[in-house]
Amino acid sequence: MSGGSAGSGAAPCRFAHYFVICGIDTETGLEPDQLAGENFEQSPLKRTFKSKVLAHYPENVEWNPFDQDAVNMLCMPKGLSFRTQTDQRDPQFHSFIITKEDGSRTYGFVHTFYEEVTSSQICSAMQTLYQMHNAEHASANHPTTSSSSSSSSSSSSSSSMDSLAGSLDEADSPNSSSSSSSLLAYKAGGYDSSRDTLYVSKALCLITPMPFMHASRRLLSQLHRAVTAATAPPLPLESYVYNILYEVPLPAPGRSLKFHGVYEPIVCQRPGLGELPLADFSLAEAFSLLGLENLIQVFTCTLLEMQILLYSQDYQRLMTVAEGITTLLFPFQWQHVYVPILPASLLHFLDAPVPYLMGLQSKEGTDRSKLELPQEANLCFVDIDNHYIELPEDFPHLPNKTEFIQELGEVLLRFGISPNTGAPPRTRACPGSTPSTPGREHKTVALRQLEDDGRNGNLAGEELAVLELLQENATLERLHELTKRTGVTVAHVETLRGKVKAQSAECQGGLTAAEEDELKNAKLNIQLREVFASRFTTMFADYEAFVIQSAPDLESWLTNREQMHNFDKASFLSDQPEPYLPFLSHFIETQMFATFIDNKIMSQWEEKEPLLRVFDARIDKARLYNVQRAPSLRSSIYQRCSILKESAQAIEQRLMKIDHTAIHPHLLDMKIGQGKYEQGFFPKLQADVLNTGPINNKWSHRSARAQRTKDHHRQQTEHLSLDSDLKEKYMQEARSLGKNLRQPKLSDLSPAVIAQTNWKFVEGLLKECRMKTKRMLVEKMGWEAVELGHGEANITGLEENTLIASLCDLLERIWSHGLQVKQGKSALWSHLLHYQSREERLLEQQQVESPVSHVPERRKSDCSIALPSVRVSLIQDMRHIQSMSEIKTDVGRARAWIRLSLEKKVLSQHLKQLLSQQALTKNLYKRYAFLRCEEEKEQFLFHLLSLNTVDYFCFTSVFTTIMIPYRVVIIPIKKLTNAMTTSNPWVCVSGELGDSGIMQIPKNVLETTFDCQNLGKLTTVQLGHDNAGLLAKWLVDCVMVRNEITGHTYRFPCGRWLGKGIDDGSLERVLIGELWMSSGEEDSGRCCRTPPLQHSPSQTRRISITSLSGRGYKPTSAQIQEAIGEAVNNIIKHFHKPEKERGSLTVLLCGESSLVAALEQFFHHGFKSSRLFQKTVFVWDFVEKAVVYMESADQMGDLQETAEPLGMTCQSFCHYVNAINSTPRNIGKDGKFQLLVCLGARDRLLPQWLPLLVECPVIQQMYEDIALLRDRTTVNALIGVLETLHEFPITLEASLIKCIDL
Repeated sequence: MSGGSAGSGAAPCRFAHYFVICGIDTETGLEPDQLAGENFEQSPLKRTFKSKVLAHYPENVEWNPFDQDAVNMLCMPKGLSFRTQTDQRDPQFHSFIITKEDGSRTYGFVHTFYEEVTSSQICSAMQTLYQMHNAEHASANHPTTSSSSSSSSSSSSSSSMDSLAGSLDEADSPNSSSSSSSLLAYKAGGYDSSRDTLYVSKALCLITPMPFMHASRRLLSQLHRAVTAATAPPLPLESYVYNILYEVPLPAPGRSLKFHGVYEPIVCQRPGLGELPLADFSLAEAFSLLGLENLIQVFTCTLLEMQILLYSQDYQRLMTVAEGITTLLFPFQWQHVYVPILPASLLHFLDAPVPYLMGLQSKEGTDRSKLELPQEANLCFVDIDNHYIELPEDFPHLPNKTEFIQELGEVLLRFGISPNTGAPPRTRACPGSTPSTPGREHKTVALRQLEDDGRNGNLAGEELAVLELLQENATLERLHELTKRTGVTVAHVETLRGKVKAQSAECQGGLTAAEEDELKNAKLNIQLREVFASRFTTMFADYEAFVIQSAPDLESWLTNREQMHNFDKASFLSDQPEPYLPFLSHFIETQMFATFIDNKIMSQWEEKEPLLRVFDARIDKARLYNVQRAPSLRSSIYQRCSILKESAQAIEQRLMKIDHTAIHPHLLDMKIGQGKYEQGFFPKLQADVLNTGPINNKWSHRSARAQRTKDHHRQQTEHLSLDSDLKEKYMQEARSLGKNLRQPKLSDLSPAVIAQTNWKFVEGLLKECRMKTKRMLVEKMGWEAVELGHGEANITGLEENTLIASLCDLLERIWSHGLQVKQGKSALWSHLLHYQSREERLLEQQQVESPVSHVPERRKSDCSIALPSVRVSLIQDMRHIQSMSEIKTDVGRARAWIRLSLEKKVLSQHLKQLLSQQALTKNLYKRYAFLRCEEEKEQFLFHLLSLNTVDYFCFTSVFTTIMIPYRVVIIPIKKLTNAMTTSNPWVCVSGELGDSGIMQIPKNVLETTFDCQNLGKLTTVQLGHDNAGLLAKWLVDCVMVRNEITGHTYRFPCGRWLGKGIDDGSLERVLIGELWMSSGEEDSGRCCRTPPLQHSPSQTRRISITSLSGRGYKPTSAQIQEAIGEAVNNIIKHFHKPEKERGSLTVLLCGESSLVAALEQFFHHGFKSSRLFQKTVFVWDFVEKAVVYMESADQMGDLQETAEPLGMTCQSFCHYVNAINSTPRNIGKDGKFQLLVCLGARDRLLPQWLPLLVECPVIQQMYEDIALLRDRTTVNALIGVLETLHEFPITLEASLIKCIDL
């Protein structure tokens, strides 16, 4: 059997796939590791040198090919490091992960130790390097040797493997024993081969398919112990390596397994199929390192797929936090770049414009401010060693965050871990605070347990405090150790220790300290994970109801995946409690949620994805327990996890009662003399026995059979469904870019590969832009899009905000890609500032050359039309943003600028202008940057241009407290002589967020500007005058109001007189506005848009029958009835929309095609208004006469005989009309009728008032026989229509009902 296929049938079930040894290759000698950031200023002992994979067994495993470069890079991320006998040489442990292109993961566990260098060539090479280094230092004439040595020692830890966890002495005092000893060595010539012993780092690595971290760590530790022990191990080392590679199987799901190391047995367990998947990295350590609050914030950033950069000196800490966070995501999975340990040679990957979770090793003494990161707008920076995090701006909190943290805190406290502060001190970590010394951590756990269980009667509170102080303070612990070494014992402390040990041994039930610690760790892990899983089960309990399963088969679904809507987001969000919405609206847009829903849909045709299977089972179980809870009724009340005890018991049972024991290590068929033991040296193992696995053992046959069955089943399903290659192709296209780039390829770092990777990023950004703009358009178009076949309708204001925030994030990532030098946290705003400074310099130069060039043009625009057009200016928009004191950061300014540009429909135009300065772009960006790829850039701008087809108010609606300049222009009808007036006009502008108050307008100018807090979308204008002077009568065509920042212009049509004794005698009118687009705007290139919804051709302008333009306009009775039906229907539709989507109710009540306009037409039908040689009569005159009749009839007692409700109705009608007549406002007769209709609609009285008017004898004098008001059938139909409004709460704008006292 060849090595490649040895034991191949069994490999998927093997505990370990490879055993690897990395270290120095004596044949090639010392090679400086330039990729690891070589520093030739450092002394040679502190430099890093290239390591090699010295051996790996077996040669190859078929389904997990050995990637030599990647394994070498991750086993020794900083290369080889050297020590002498005076340096600390404690062994270190770390782990790593390799994610393959299909998303599957392989874990590596590494034990690094120092071995004496026996090669005279290496020793002499090191001596030569030292001599050269000393000569250079001498020639450089340094002021003192000590200063140079201190500089070399300060950075020593950064380039050595010792920095993986940091040593005790270095942690408490960087310049203590190790520094001083290296200083002495340096003074004596550094390294002298005749005097010093040279040691070099070597790594033993176990590569496994599953993360059995504790078991692998213990095995590697025992193997190392075997070569350092004074006596040879019981068997040659080959026996133990062979055993773990070929004879130890993976534990079966839901079972535990015991196998034997060199000295002690090792136990591991694997969760059952219905339990949470295996996670062996210590969550206790992750929580202790970051603190509970910080970890929840980082977890939220991960859920929202931001860029997360972990930063620590210790590789194992990077892995612990990264694995801890991704473990807690269940049932979701991180879909993007995942590199918990980023080798120094791959730092260019921090430039990736995609979400990532990466870990970066910090150098000792490096300040965070010196760390140059390409982009920080969407970055969550986690400094693990200092328990410090930097968060992106404006991201939503996890629902029920406070209660959630409280529940997690209680779990941590039960296991003796403080949730408030990280366990390690703020100085650099020492071995006592890392998991490498489980004994001390275990004692703390036992101590806390005694306290929590109420079994601490033996220890008084004071004694407990003393022991806790000792155990949590590294300096005191070291002092205590020092006193012990010198023969002094602190009796009180020893007694305390004895008591705690006795108590903890009592509750262990015979387990060793390490096993007890492992059990506690496993129980804590599962309980913390259950609390997180419980949150998702509660939040997504009804997710299945909103999954859209429209495809008939897998092939058609995969083919059309991109065009399909798989989840009814709008309905799902409308079903959630209000406090959940900010988080959920962001989260359901992520790739991890999209993949989760994809897996759910594919489970119709395929076997369920394991995480989904467990999650669905939990939801089903929760439904059984909560039958009384209606599935669609959601509550924001926090629900605690109810299965903490049983989940911990399952693990405890498995670890206490072992299910399987693997074959013991045994003598192999080796040649005589092989496996020779030499203390302190890890021997060269015999490849011939380790490359070939056993031909027959029971579990390999079992697993081979299982594999054959599985293969047969797979072939059947492939035959029945889709070709697997085709499926994979579709899936890779269907899911985002991040999936293909989950881990950079470590083995090939050629410029061509880097260029290809960047090209993938460029393509991915363009695709993301296309998808995002399409989604924004479809959502904004609502039902119109649904009719065109683009999926679901309804976009809540909240969801729109999420999509725009997502677009802001995309633009930041595009602008961060390929930056030459990072300046500020926002790459986009930095680019804009560069552009602004250049443009302003050019403008200054032009003004010096021709100071009056722009004046004539300005004059022309001022007098050509009543409202001068706003000049589109990128710089002006920037100045508006810069003047907003509410925004404090560059990221905030960039987002505000994007929102403003989007609202003004100039985003694409502005960005095109920004990028037109090619010299600036070349200065700021590298050649491969997205913004320097011409074709992609053009497509990107085109996609953004498509957003001009819809109206956004994303700036106005978000920045509600800013001051905004408004311009008001009153336009009289100029063809008549009364265009000017001698009276003093005034105006009051109202919007959705407030009103401006009354402002006087200069009478000869008819134009004013004013600054006011954001009014939101404008709704009404109150226009009036004081009736002073000879020419007091005034005919106004309309009022125009413009927001000078966004450029939104509103037209408020009037077409009526204001003045006593003309028209209806009104001195004040309430005008209803509409968003208006000038012909100049339509012609200008910036407007690529469909006409606004307000200008629907079926709607006619609201024309008052008595106005100038209304004369001679006589709608038919059918048209009038249709108009009333349409007006009522629009109001009903308004209330059926989600609250955040509703427009202005005032427009529906009083604007064009409104309820007032339709009822005005109804009352004018057959009305005898024009009288020969007499004044025009108005509908209000009829109303007043009816009131006079009712009041006189009431006094004469005629109404006493009528039914009581009718009498009450009469009183209410008269009361309302008299209140309107007694108002101090001069709103005219038509204005009063409008007010009566609005109040009647609000108070649900209109249907009751109509019969009174029909019954009133005055109707016969003022209406012809054909009038609709005299047709009982029509009036009854109208009453029925108006009664449909009774179920809705109609509220009236303050400008309509001002000064009305009811």
